[in-house]
Amino acid sequence: MTFPHLRLAEPAHDRLGVHRKDDAWLDARWADPSSRVLVVSGTRVRPRDGALEWVAPDRAPEGTRVLLGERDGTTWWAVVTDGALAAEEKDAWLPLRGLLPALAGGDTGEGPLVFHALGLAEWHWATRFCPRCGGTLESQAAGHELRCTQCGRAQFPRTDPAVIMLVTHGQPGADDERCLLGRQAVWPAGRFSTLAGFCEPGETLEDAVRREVAEEVGVRVGEVGYFGNQPWPLPASLMLGMVGRAVSTEITVDADEIEEARWFTRAEMREQAESGTVVLPGGVSISRSLVEHWYGGELPGHW
Repeated sequence: MTFPHLRLAEPAHDRLGVHRKDDAWLDARWADPSSRVLVVSGTRVRPRDGALEWVAPDRAPEGTRVLLGERDGTTWWAVVTDGALAAEEKDAWLPLRGLLPALAGGDTGEGPLVFHALGLAEWHWATRFCPRCGGTLESQAAGHELRCTQCGRAQFPRTDPAVIMLVTHGQPGADDERCLLGRQAVWPAGRFSTLAGFCEPGETLEDAVRREVAEEVGVRVGEVGYFGNQPWPLPASLMLGMVGRAVSTEITVDADEIEEARWFTRAEMREQAESGTVVLPGGVSISRSLVEHWYGGELPGHW
């Protein structure tokens, strides 16, 4: 089966890293009227008629120019402005999470370009001063480097690895095999998802899975395998999909991150998804892919 999350994980563009410090090349591409630019206000984008708008360079406002790369013979950019919006405009500009429906239904290569643009915009937004001396930072390398104007130290974008895992128990493929899903208290009633958490320093992915599951729901996990990954710049994560086999089944939720966790057989999951008593993550998330891979097909309903 084709996994839903792959729509936002296509190798969509050549990032052209070798040209990021070539001012003449950058100027020539910016002057090309066929180049296209995504305007980002702070960390938000304004869609029009349910789709994202890419403008010619001469229609882009002043701001930090970010080279995204090349796809299908076109050079793609973002311009990041200071984020100052009039009160009447704020509802029209959406953060990345609000753009996911448009990305899921649009050009398959658009998602990685937008993830690239907003990932860098989030980094610029959060990285205002040099962490060594507190000096001001200057954008370089077509938006991919920030250099301190006082001590000269360079800062580069960071990506935080996070594991997201489907934990199962029982004989694989058997009718009574179950998978473990949880829900947070802040979610609307009925929403369930796979467990997830950030990797800690010095920790392998497998150990991160075991630790997070034990901390959140008290279940011990043995064997852990890799499933796939998905960029998730909300604000700066790489979601690493994993599958784990439980060696215990008693659930004790932490009552902090997780309000409830339950085991589901395939029949129970199908029945409750159809009735709407359980609502699963949207199709563009790797969480959905993990669940449907285990289930063996598509399931109804989504966030």
